[in-house]
Amino acid sequence: MADRDTLPLPLEVRTRLAELELELSEGMDPSVPHERRTPVTPGSSSRYHRRRSSGSRDERYRSDVHTEAVQAALAKQKERGKMAVPMPSKRRSLVVQSSMDAYTPPGEEHIGLQDTSSGSEGEGSMQGEGTPTSSQSSINMENWISRAIHGSTTSSTTSSSSTQSGGSGAASRLADVMGQTHLENHSAPPDVTSYTTDSIQVERPQGSTTTSRSTPKYGNAELMETGDGVPVGGRVSAKIQQLVNTLKRPKRPPLREFFVDDFEELLEVQQPDPNQPKAEGAQMLAMRGEQLGVVTNWPLSLEAALQRWGTISPKAPCLTTMDTNGKPLYILTYGKLWTRSMKVAYNILHKLGSKQEPMLRPGDRVALVFPNNDPAAFMVAFYGCLLAEVVPVPIEVPLTRKDAGSQQIGFLLGSCGVTVALTSDACHKGLPKSPTGEIPQFKGWPKLLWFVTESKHLSKPPRDWFPHIKDANNETAYIEYKTCKDGSVLGVTVMRIALLTHCQALTQSCGYTEAETIVNVLDFKKDVGLWHGILTSVMNMMHVISIPYSLMKVNPLSWIQKVCQYKAKVACVKSRDMHWALVAHRDQRDINLSSLRMLVVADGANPWSVSSCDAFLNVFQSKGLKPEVICPCASSPEALTVAIRRPTDDSNQPPGRGVLSMQGLSHGVIRVDSEEKLSVLTLQDVGTVMPGALMCVVRPDGVPQLCKTDEIGELCVGSIATGTSYYGLSGMTKNTFEVFPMNSVGALISEYPFTRTGLLGFVGPGGLCFIAGKMDGLMVVGGRRHNADDIVATALAVEPMKFVYRGRIAVFSISVLHDERIVVVAEQRPDSTEEDSFQWMSRVLQAIDGIHQVGVYCLALVPSNTLPKTPLGGIHLSESKQLFLEGSLHPCNVLMCPHTCVTNLPKPRQKQPEIGPASVMVGNLVSGKRIAQASGRDLGQMEDNDQARKFLFLSEVLQWRAQTTPEHVLYTLLNCRGTIASSLTCVQLHKRAEKIATMLAERGHLQDGDHVALVYPPGIDLIAAFYGCLYAGCVPITVRPPHPQNIATTLPTVKMIVEVSRSACMMTTAVICKLLRSKEASAAVDVRSWPPVLDTDDLPKKKPPLLYKPSNPDTLAYLDFSVSTTGMLAGVKMSHTATSAFCRSIKLQCELYPSREVAICLDPYCGLGFVLWCLCSVYSGHQSILIPPSELEVNPALWLLAVSQYKVRDTFCSYSVMELCTKGLGLQTESLKSRGLDLSRVRTCVVVAEERPRIALTQSFSKLFKDLGLHPRAVSTSFGCRVNLAVCLQPHRLGKLADQGTSGPDPTTVYVDMRALRHDRVRLVERGSPHSLPLMESGKILPGVRIIIANPETKGPLGDSHLGEIWVCSGHNASGYFTVYGDEALQSDHFTSRLSFGDTQTIWARTGYLGFLRRTELTDASGERHDALYVVGALDEAMELRGMRYHPIDIETSVIRTHKSITECAVFTWTNLLVVVVELDGSEQEALDLVPLVTNVVLEEHYLIVGVVVVVDIGVIPINSRGEKQRMHLRDGFLADQLDPIYVAYNM
Repeated sequence: MADRDTLPLPLEVRTRLAELELELSEGMDPSVPHERRTPVTPGSSSRYHRRRSSGSRDERYRSDVHTEAVQAALAKQKERGKMAVPMPSKRRSLVVQSSMDAYTPPGEEHIGLQDTSSGSEGEGSMQGEGTPTSSQSSINMENWISRAIHGSTTSSTTSSSSTQSGGSGAASRLADVMGQTHLENHSAPPDVTSYTTDSIQVERPQGSTTTSRSTPKYGNAELMETGDGVPVGGRVSAKIQQLVNTLKRPKRPPLREFFVDDFEELLEVQQPDPNQPKAEGAQMLAMRGEQLGVVTNWPLSLEAALQRWGTISPKAPCLTTMDTNGKPLYILTYGKLWTRSMKVAYNILHKLGSKQEPMLRPGDRVALVFPNNDPAAFMVAFYGCLLAEVVPVPIEVPLTRKDAGSQQIGFLLGSCGVTVALTSDACHKGLPKSPTGEIPQFKGWPKLLWFVTESKHLSKPPRDWFPHIKDANNETAYIEYKTCKDGSVLGVTVMRIALLTHCQALTQSCGYTEAETIVNVLDFKKDVGLWHGILTSVMNMMHVISIPYSLMKVNPLSWIQKVCQYKAKVACVKSRDMHWALVAHRDQRDINLSSLRMLVVADGANPWSVSSCDAFLNVFQSKGLKPEVICPCASSPEALTVAIRRPTDDSNQPPGRGVLSMQGLSHGVIRVDSEEKLSVLTLQDVGTVMPGALMCVVRPDGVPQLCKTDEIGELCVGSIATGTSYYGLSGMTKNTFEVFPMNSVGALISEYPFTRTGLLGFVGPGGLCFIAGKMDGLMVVGGRRHNADDIVATALAVEPMKFVYRGRIAVFSISVLHDERIVVVAEQRPDSTEEDSFQWMSRVLQAIDGIHQVGVYCLALVPSNTLPKTPLGGIHLSESKQLFLEGSLHPCNVLMCPHTCVTNLPKPRQKQPEIGPASVMVGNLVSGKRIAQASGRDLGQMEDNDQARKFLFLSEVLQWRAQTTPEHVLYTLLNCRGTIASSLTCVQLHKRAEKIATMLAERGHLQDGDHVALVYPPGIDLIAAFYGCLYAGCVPITVRPPHPQNIATTLPTVKMIVEVSRSACMMTTAVICKLLRSKEASAAVDVRSWPPVLDTDDLPKKKPPLLYKPSNPDTLAYLDFSVSTTGMLAGVKMSHTATSAFCRSIKLQCELYPSREVAICLDPYCGLGFVLWCLCSVYSGHQSILIPPSELEVNPALWLLAVSQYKVRDTFCSYSVMELCTKGLGLQTESLKSRGLDLSRVRTCVVVAEERPRIALTQSFSKLFKDLGLHPRAVSTSFGCRVNLAVCLQPHRLGKLADQGTSGPDPTTVYVDMRALRHDRVRLVERGSPHSLPLMESGKILPGVRIIIANPETKGPLGDSHLGEIWVCSGHNASGYFTVYGDEALQSDHFTSRLSFGDTQTIWARTGYLGFLRRTELTDASGERHDALYVVGALDEAMELRGMRYHPIDIETSVIRTHKSITECAVFTWTNLLVVVVELDGSEQEALDLVPLVTNVVLEEHYLIVGVVVVVDIGVIPINSRGEKQRMHLRDGFLADQLDPIYVAYNM
């Protein structure tokens, strides 16, 4: 959390906060009214229970102990105090969408199965609902449910629709505190309004559409009732308050911080906890398996075995396949297998390609694409390949062109050089086809020839042809695919000798004998299913009963029925198959499992399989199942079978069990858990090492050193019977298949390499292997290791589970800010409500925190059936992670917890005691640094033939021009079609102004010095009215007229300016007159209190009496009112002297003469825009071509076409105009070129702004229009502020003009370190270096302007390249704020400041902007070195967080870059929380994708934790006429709940 005690608070506030802390520590949340849920009586809970049976618990992750542990952990959290997690707010349409779509729950079979494969399983799994597996478990559930309902730990009482008075009371108290702190910021102009927000009409250009966008509905002054702009009753503020309170709860202790020098922020380096458990055992020894006893009649290769059985006992059954009704579909005998495999081998070798050029030669790789329900065809093809000596690569059937992960399979096929795919008839027919009937090329796949292996399609081999059967050798037998953690697919190569040795080892350890029957439920294409059901079975002439996945879906008991029916001795299953059998067994009477001597549990290495094994034994022991029959095994694609429990006859020896502490495991050590049963992991052994193999355990990272006996590490196997390489990837292979384990002194323990298994575990007493997890599921968070499977198990133990699908849960980690962060994604059931799911999510967070002591960074719920699946129906983990990171997962619920998880932020900066200004100055002198000051050319010494100089007043200049050059055109106004709407010559303007002056005197009865509000659209009337006022001796104030489509929000601003400026009358056009008196207007403001309104459309005919002759040039010429970006309305006073000096300065800088033409596309209401529009032409005599920016919304090309048509050399625009051109014309440059648009004559295009130059925008503008002749150096910026309307303005001189007198160098761009900037330092870095921020010079300093950089706190001068406040001294500074109340202190501080040291005489005005000066290598015309001014940002806007100063624009730029759908972003702070508002250009479903992305990027790039993410529609962020974001308006609108957001996420 940001550092909360930045400012000393008043005493009463401190006491109130202390009370708050106390309440929190006692576990009450003051923002939530105290209410308790009614307790549920046991009776009602059992009714509830009968309706929802407990059988749907996923046994694979089921452990009663664990459920109790989770329960206890949640109860513990509850004792610690109720954690109130504010519910996110969601727009109705979004809620309806996510809950009401007709989702089909995965698997609508008649048992009501649900898909439950966990993220870590590569398999689909399902489970039914049914009665509890034992009476004990139902009691357990009962007690659990009632407990869960009694007091859910995070009952979110702040539902998104209620408004709590209690909460908002607290919020407003906090707001008052914040309000007081806010005023201390020195540089805010006084809020001269009695309203709290003023509402500028927001017009955001939308390409060339004419739709009048509905402007934001907030900002209406009447809605805000409190003094400091903070609404009292807002449910938003209540929620934020709730969030603030929750975040105040004690967190886990933060980690130790690290810093080098005072600004180099180093992120937390993880310090090992001195109390963490360390391994203390002796070093382990490598374990050797028993001798592989060679039996004399074992075949010399697998093909030899097939030949032997195929010829000796051709009638013996080899494989029986089942249909979906459980009836035997087909029996493949050894004779048929032998002849058909030969046929396949012959055809592969001789019938593909031509005789001279066969397509396949021995050693080539071939894909095997067979569906899961056709083992017979697969077996024939597999042995056919072995006989032909080609290498089979079994893969999944691609279902669509864009399966999750199928692209990676394509990559594997490509890297193996596969050109032929063998498949079955049925499968070939089912593949997607193009209209011509060809099988399309799948995404990422090589071009394949599809070859059907059914006998009827093949030609018979000649009588004399026999396959060449050799002894097993070192050639590759087959390639098994493996999916890695990152989603890439690798091929593990298994040699023929390894294949044979592995079959022998399995035969020995499982005690296989000839003609035994084995039931196989596993996937026969890879892993245990392939090794037992296809390979070892043929070596021993066994009979395999294959149960397809589709049959298990319909009848989960089918495998048990087949064991009974065939009196099978062995069955190969996964724990989920045992679980399904438990769920469905209740209807079965005649089950007898006494024939089984071995039940191989293929996923015995999953720590959570133990509960399934126990429960299965529990139920089926009475049906003849012997305890010693259950044989878990551990396997991996690289090391094949790693260990297997042997079927013993000795039932007295119980299997090994380890009850280990999760805390210990997370530190990689084995501790038998004694103290609290809360977080334990119960492991079962997976038997002993395979015959003929060596096994050792090495440290998972770093040097492969042997572990100690009480340390967890990666199991490594040394044996002939392992894979040998990842096909074609020698680099990765080296590390995995060639590990040379070392002992503690660094000596190798064996000269032969070991193979890494990817399994984490240890070897226990008696040589039993225990597996605690997989390397792939390992997440190292804060230096501790957590296993994804364990986290899944904890999430699944949180009841009630009626909100998400069990097993459709993905857990993975992403790297944010130099550490792994845990993300949990689950599929939500369509019928669960928003509140239910949210509740479940917050309890999952607490359970994981309680049991694993690790925070979950993000928990997301997605609609059912939307997570990407693997071919067997499991969750495709890496695809899910990819979607999450791309922002295309489309969750329907998200809960981010960065505040609780991210503990490695840099330490909040402690403000050092300020070094005094004198020491700074001396320090600079000593180090040879010059003081940062610069100035434009000196006005006094510039001799020019400036006739206008002899007049002190603009009104006199106009009269003089009307006499000397009456017909010279000063102004030309264009309409949206680009044609001239009207124009004014000197004499026309003079005459018009005279008539207006008459009208003011006669109809308005005004005195000298009265204020007149000019409410005109941009145009000529405004100019005439302005000079009319000067002629009458009145003081004009230009006011933007109300927007006819949006009177309610724009009229109050007009009213406010009229009142605050004390205007005695208003002048306007007939149309606006009518508008001011309309019905809509009277609804928005009190129309009776308007001053008199004069309509200048009907002017008096008669000549005026004498014009007013001003005498004192220091009197007011006009008032300039504008709204700052912080929402303050400030009017500044401009005297006649300042106005003339201003015009002269611009004239000299831009070289303006009567012969010049200048195009102006700016709003003429304040600042430099007004001066250029109304004043400069009269002073300098040049012709101004006026283009109202609003016309560009109709015709975006208007401005550029005008510039081209009038051959203009100088033009001025605003950022909003530039943005409109960039977005609206970006794709039309060709058509504009063909229309003859030519910008090659433009030598200066100045963007008028009061902010840091927007480099990205100016550069993209320059690049886009370069083709139309725009010179890349033509675009530059200006800088002005309230105290001085223009400090810098840089016209460029291109080409020949560069030699003439006033040329300035090009604007320079520097790159500064953003981290240093936060500490108020400037550190220049190279372009492209991390954390670099480009800053462009703001333009050349105007003549007569002096600038100095001062420390805003001490007011001492700063050195070159130091960040400080820009102070300015110039003849055209404004002379003060025009306020009703006249706050003298601010007035003198902003307009008449003096330095505290050095030159203490000069009077400076403070701009309120931070920046720095930098002397460059360039020289200007006088030969002086050029001083560049870089503006960084407004002090008012800057946010103080964690003791550092952040400029909103930097955070906003990062956020906008994160996702293509974010079009605009604005940030502000509220009670020390950072609030990020993003505009979404896309479907509302994308809204929740943005929350994690926004949080990640702000953490990564700015080391800040986002408190609230608000997703809104396009155009909600208010923007003023200069194109600046009105962040404070936005804040007020957000707090008053007026934004109508799509989604609001409160990050924990």
